[in-house]
Amino acid sequence: MQSPFANMPPVIKNLLIINVICFLPFIIFKQPLLDSIYNNVSAHYFDSPIFKPWQPVTYMFFHGGWAHIIFNMFALYSFGTIIEYNMGSKRFFNYYFICGLGGVALQMLVQAIEVHAITGSFTVANIDNTLNTVAATSYDDAKKLASIYYSSMVGASGAIFGVLIAFGLLYPNAELMIMFIPVPVKAKYIIPVYIVIEVFLGVARFAGDSVAHFAHLGGALIGFGLIKLWGLRRNDRYY
Repeated sequence: MQSPFANMPPVIKNLLIINVICFLPFIIFKQPLLDSIYNNVSAHYFDSPIFKPWQPVTYMFFHGGWAHIIFNMFALYSFGTIIEYNMGSKRFFNYYFICGLGGVALQMLVQAIEVHAITGSFTVANIDNTLNTVAATSYDDAKKLASIYYSSMVGASGAIFGVLIAFGLLYPNAELMIMFIPVPVKAKYIIPVYIVIEVFLGVARFAGDSVAHFAHLGGALIGFGLIKLWGLRRNDRYY
């Protein structure tokens, strides 16, 4: 029987393996050990007392649940395979990680703007004291500030959005089957709509929405810039 990895390019194969390995703590361990692990590997705001310099890289390999990792790995395999064949493994490796870093960078930039709007500065000397001071005038601002400083972000979604953008740019006429849409839709229509939805959700900030939409957008923007910078061209002939 042929291995399912037989025709898979090397970077995609290794990314899938690493992501699955990094998901094992979520399966094996329970709180509080699991929380301790995720506090160290997930991405935090750069001024957070929980921030570590390696987090902008490690956050890309850990996921917050089964649906999260299954969706990301399915997208990575489905779209990333052809993008790696197109770019070559070395360039795809660089592309993937740069998009992932772009995702966390935009997320932190948006957080920094929000922190500045509340406190007048991008950093605070003592977050607990600052929270007490802010709470005295605005509970909502204190809640938002606490969320920025103590919440975390995990997942390959920033890098995955870079892959999606690459697919939309390089194979715009590829027809995709989308859930709840009974007919195939070309990538050049689906990808832009998806990006617009992410912008809307990121700005709207609906209650209970814990998705880091700006990280998705950061990966997409960096991906778009890299495709244009590197002069990669469409390959419609394959579809």
